[in-house]
Amino acid sequence: MGKNQWVSPHGKNWVVQPENGQRATKIFDNQKDAANYARNIAINQHSELIIQGKNGQIRSKDSYGNDPNPPKDTEH
Repeated sequence: MGKNQWVSPHGKNWVVQPENGQRATKIFDNQKDAANYARNIAINQHSELIIQGKNGQIRSKDSYGNDPNPPKDTEH
């Protein structure tokens, strides 16, 4: 299982970075493109995707790994 991928605001841009990563993997102009890029990484690494809103609060979490306790929400 790979590192969880975070999509976070960074000034006027959005960054994709691994959990506890010191550097951004890639920087995007909008959240949608950043989320799509990070989703592909999370799927390939069987990890989680965590998306933050502009205020820094977590907006969404998706698990693409072997989750023994899958969420009961119907977000996706």
